[in-house]
Amino acid sequence: MTKAAAPIECAWLLAEPGTAPARANVRIEFGGSHIASVDPLPTPPVGPRRMALPALANAHDHARTFRSATLGAFGQPLESWLPFLGVLPGVDPYLCAATSFARSVRHGVTNLVVHYTRVQGGMPYVDEALAVARAARDVGVHIGFAVAMRDRHGIGLCDDATVLAALRPTLREPVQQRLAVRPLPPTEHLAVVEALALALAAEPGLADHSTLQYGPAGVQWCSTPLLESIAAASHASGRPVHMHLLETKYQREWADHAHPQGIVKYLDQIGLLSPRLTLAHCAWARADELALLAERGVTIAVNTSSNLGLKSGIAPVPEMLRQGCRVAMGLDGMAFNEDDDALHEMRLAFALHRGWGFDSGMSPAQLWAFAAQNGLRSVLGAAAETTTCGVLKPGAAADLLVLDWNALDDDPLFDDTDPLHLLLARGRGLHIQDVVAAGCTVVRNGVVTGIDEPALRAELLARTRSALAAAPGFAAWRRQIGEMAEDLGPFYRSQGFGLCC
Repeated sequence: MTKAAAPIECAWLLAEPGTAPARANVRIEFGGSHIASVDPLPTPPVGPRRMALPALANAHDHARTFRSATLGAFGQPLESWLPFLGVLPGVDPYLCAATSFARSVRHGVTNLVVHYTRVQGGMPYVDEALAVARAARDVGVHIGFAVAMRDRHGIGLCDDATVLAALRPTLREPVQQRLAVRPLPPTEHLAVVEALALALAAEPGLADHSTLQYGPAGVQWCSTPLLESIAAASHASGRPVHMHLLETKYQREWADHAHPQGIVKYLDQIGLLSPRLTLAHCAWARADELALLAERGVTIAVNTSSNLGLKSGIAPVPEMLRQGCRVAMGLDGMAFNEDDDALHEMRLAFALHRGWGFDSGMSPAQLWAFAAQNGLRSVLGAAAETTTCGVLKPGAAADLLVLDWNALDDDPLFDDTDPLHLLLARGRGLHIQDVVAAGCTVVRNGVVTGIDEPALRAELLARTRSALAAAPGFAAWRRQIGEMAEDLGPFYRSQGFGLCC
């Protein structure tokens, strides 16, 4: 059970990593959900050495508990990977979300976006969303819950009939039955958001842990009327919008066929580009598009490991930074080791984007804004502008990590070694001992305090295995998804998007 955090004494404090130097021997005290004081200690703390630093934010995720390799999707590019998300029958959404959030918070994330595209089914959408919000409350994290919306192209990047024709005849009927979109009018999509807003406000504690958002899946999956309706609703309500854009080279090709005037210009023309918008990936965005996104104040959630794992590419982060974009870190449920290790993700992104030789593409200060600060806008929306986050000083949000410094700095030789350098060289989730979120200890000695994570995980596995045994059709469907993946390769390599648009 979470409770107010006791004062923390640490050998090292990274209050503003990359901007301010590390401070030695510090005591942190809390006042509710904020930091009350940060004071020097006259002597080093007694006991094992610890380091405190701001908690990290995950600007793009989906709250999936079962990971790609488990599903049999390892090595698949995005376009053939997506159907593998449906190889399991729906199970309890609370169990799925709670175990996912627990894994995230143990690895350093206290605020994350949930673009809820993997609906478990079996209950009305609002009831399922409430179960996810309860899981966030119980684990102690804050989520930006983006209601997933799409009304076209359920099987691929273009109309279902075209993609079905590219599949072997034996697959067409089962694929159409399971994946083809049954479109709803924009008014019905928006009505779900309004109904969920009322439900979140009615149950104590849920609104404190959830920020409601619009979640169009992507331009290729949403019609112009739907996107225009979302843009208007966001402008009127102030709610954030969260959407994928230009994740793969095939999406780039589709976009250039479907929107020859420019897909980012199109989004601007229909009113979607604003500081309320987060775009996930943008791995194939061009310099002129990035300049427009920067001008409009859009946040880009870069998902480094996900893009590597799904063979999508490496996002042009140095160019994003040169253009002045707000760039944030996303894990997308696809951290490099499939463990939601945000510290490892941060270090991997830095290794890829800091530049080659003596050139600099990303500074440590920019890295920390990427990993701990910019993503809060994606999670909290406008509330992030009135809250001091991603730093540890009096008045700032009490979201922080406490690391076992003896384990991380296990070969000390010199007193002047920069602790930030050691963190960026070695830091991993396994070094995290405690996590404080909104002034409450949500992880203590590596164990989530608000739920019994091992018990919930065991229950989830048992229920999922039971559901698979009771639904033998999923074994056949999993095999058909593998055959579908074989057929999609030649289709996408043909670059026949002119026929789709």
